[in-house]
Amino acid sequence: MKSLISFFRELLTDSPKQSLEGLSALEKADAMLHNLAVEAKVPGMAVTILKEGKIVLEKGYGYANLEKRTPVYPQNTLFRIASISKCITGIALAKMVEEGLVDLDSSFYAYVPYYPKKEYDFTLRQLAGHTAGIRSYRGKEFALNQPFSIKESIEVFKNDPLVFEPGKGYLYNSFDFVLLSLAMQEAAGIPFEDYVMEKVLGPLSMKNTHPSSKYDIDLKTKVNLSEFYTKTATGFKKAVAVNNNYKIAGGGYLSTSNDIAKLGDAILNQKLVAPKILKEVLTSQTVNGDSTYYGLGFQVSQDIEGKSFVGHVGNSVGAYSNFFVYPNEQTVISILINCTDPKVQNELDSINILFN
Repeated sequence: MKSLISFFRELLTDSPKQSLEGLSALEKADAMLHNLAVEAKVPGMAVTILKEGKIVLEKGYGYANLEKRTPVYPQNTLFRIASISKCITGIALAKMVEEGLVDLDSSFYAYVPYYPKKEYDFTLRQLAGHTAGIRSYRGKEFALNQPFSIKESIEVFKNDPLVFEPGKGYLYNSFDFVLLSLAMQEAAGIPFEDYVMEKVLGPLSMKNTHPSSKYDIDLKTKVNLSEFYTKTATGFKKAVAVNNNYKIAGGGYLSTSNDIAKLGDAILNQKLVAPKILKEVLTSQTVNGDSTYYGLGFQVSQDIEGKSFVGHVGNSVGAYSNFFVYPNEQTVISILINCTDPKVQNELDSINILFN
């Protein structure tokens, strides 16, 4: 079998780097994305970009599987979307608020009374905004490969103390969303993923968005699942095996760039959630009077040119992702890569500028 380095060399030969001179913004973006693949900066990448509800660029670059030279199809090649999962959860949480199933400012213990009591109480809002004081990953927890359910996984961290008084600090982490999804599951009386399917994915026709366990564990259904890679000094190697089922809410969904763009379009056009509640989800939380630049499952910030967006950057084992929704420019950018942080965010930021 050929080494992955050999595949890169052939890739460069078959598809040479494109010049950016004299190109329109759209042509330049396409060429820049093409060059990321042929220069072996990413193994494979799916891109969907909407402007005022219309697709202006939708294309696959590189390969879903390097060894098999499997093309990337933005409408049906499945990638791990990493922390874009938090945006899906944020919208599901908004639906629960709208339906009266949960109150953002109620105690977490009102929904999960069996969780060990801490020095301080904390709320669903604080969990969703990363101000609850729950700790982040330790050691190899980032790449756990255990078949935990959401409820089983709290054994990993449930006995640890809070790292700060809730509401007094900000610490981004995925364990917040494990607890949030557990509370949502208890409140709904059905599995978290079932509620999300019924209230978010189904209504938005996100037919290619699934819990990771559905495809990672059942090998028979891997036809459209990309291979997952990690970048090395000489190229890429297959990523270590992980099981993200327990952290589905914070980083466990699989999807396509096309499906994620549908979520962005729904946010722009307020299709799924009442505007007042959606605004609450998309408004940055504050700590001691200062913005955290994070809402409830969404980054709420500005790009390098000062233009406001909501969305998320995601990074997990075998995955890197960008999801940006620009309300003022009516732009949605969805980019999925099948590699742990390939160090191309600067290039992706340049793509954003071209469309805004």
